[in-house]
Amino acid sequence: MNRRQFLAGTAAAPLLSAPAFAQGNAKILRVIPAANLTSLDPIWTTAPATKNHAYLIYDQITAVDAQFVPRPQMAEGWEVADDGRSWVFTLRQPLRFHDGEPVRSVDCVASIKRWWVRDVFGQVLAQHTDELEVMDDRRFRFKLKRPFPLVAAALGKSNSSQCFIMPERVAQTDPGRQITDTTGSGPFRFNRDEWVAGVKSTYTRHEGYVPRGEPVSSIAGGRIPKVDRVEWTVIPDPATAAGAMRAGEQDYWDQPIHDLLPLLRRDRNIVVEPRDRSGTYAMLRFNQLHPPFDNPAIRQAVAMAVDQSQYMQAVAGNEPGAWGTCEGFFACSGPMASDAGNAVLKTKSVDRAKAALQAAGYNGEKVVIIVATDNAPITAVSEVTADLLRRMGMNIDYVATDWGSMLQRRNSREPVERGGWSIFHTLWNGADILSPAVNTMVRANGNQAWFGWPTDPALEELRTAWFEASDPSRQQAIAAQLQDRAFHSLPYVPLGFYVQSAAWRRNITGVFPVPTTVYWNIDKTG
Repeated sequence: MNRRQFLAGTAAAPLLSAPAFAQGNAKILRVIPAANLTSLDPIWTTAPATKNHAYLIYDQITAVDAQFVPRPQMAEGWEVADDGRSWVFTLRQPLRFHDGEPVRSVDCVASIKRWWVRDVFGQVLAQHTDELEVMDDRRFRFKLKRPFPLVAAALGKSNSSQCFIMPERVAQTDPGRQITDTTGSGPFRFNRDEWVAGVKSTYTRHEGYVPRGEPVSSIAGGRIPKVDRVEWTVIPDPATAAGAMRAGEQDYWDQPIHDLLPLLRRDRNIVVEPRDRSGTYAMLRFNQLHPPFDNPAIRQAVAMAVDQSQYMQAVAGNEPGAWGTCEGFFACSGPMASDAGNAVLKTKSVDRAKAALQAAGYNGEKVVIIVATDNAPITAVSEVTADLLRRMGMNIDYVATDWGSMLQRRNSREPVERGGWSIFHTLWNGADILSPAVNTMVRANGNQAWFGWPTDPALEELRTAWFEASDPSRQQAIAAQLQDRAFHSLPYVPLGFYVQSAAWRRNITGVFPVPTTVYWNIDKTG
């Protein structure tokens, strides 16, 4: 069998004109980001701010469109042969890094090998790969042990962490250590000398970037840098951020809090709309290495107390259509959603949860909840959890901190007495949890799992079976079995979803639907 994926219209667009900076009329997109940029490495962390930063400065080999179909991005196309066991990708021209060096196959191979050590989808691709080889400067090949039809989907996924391409010298960095060199080949370059963590980050248009010729569709198609400079300014206080938007001091706000949306909507100079309509899903993550949550019965007891509507009202209030419940591990808008095994989440009783906690043998161990108080939705759901656990009789230590400090602390595998943690809350887009392929949170492979490090071999076996399923109906059946198992071991507790709007001034054009936050194709007039 031979199959080719080469799209028409992939010819490079004309090179962009001379920098507007040189002409004295630079277009600057001023952005209020959702969180601090504390790490520059999108392979090392799944933090949304790092992901959004990475989409500005890096590119991907493939990219999924609005229907989650993988399309060529840096690739001109690919050829599948040998009954699905050979995938050859050919890079389009010209592709250049920010330092002027050409992007070569050796850069792609090194980047893939670093990425697939840490990413859950990438780990499966690695397991299916017998050899990943450079053929020449423009071509590289996957030689697979057995057919794996999701190669292009893995390389081009929109959810964290993406396979971003870096120069070989950078990609050779140990995956467990953060990179310091931010050279990419994407539409913007990072101004490292202007970066002040927790204050500002700036990006300048990469004049050597040649976008694809196709219209944008989610993260696929032409990634066109239409402004000369993007400036992130961290404004922790939401009222101050709203004031800056209304005064025209800022152009775009990633995630205005729901309480301020009516105020912003009343301003005729501001547009308030969601870009990601798949929903933002809130989750309670346990540290399963240490007491009390190394005990699955205690995790079950916590889940019995959860009423998703309480959590989502705390985030989004009572605005119609602003939130919903989803008592499962896969996005309710996706094909893998089901009610399998979710009886524990339908309990919604603190009294029953308290009795279950006592029966499970809880002995008063301290429960440290780390909370990023500069993230309003995280703070809201954390406060609901703290109240529930106190009412259940747990010994709560509510540690209020900033987003960057929370990200650092959750790395710790120490017990709480030595600076560790017990619970934190996180948010993922619906696109991030559509299936076992992309839902990082249902991995249960112990020390290799995401923060919290759950271990459940049965869950891992079902996930492997899902990848090997021959058709969508079989995948749906296995996903239901996987979810049933997950409700027994509880890698996390689903807390519901809300619809997050962005806000931008009316002189900002080209904002398009996308399941993440990207700033290419956005223009500014006046």
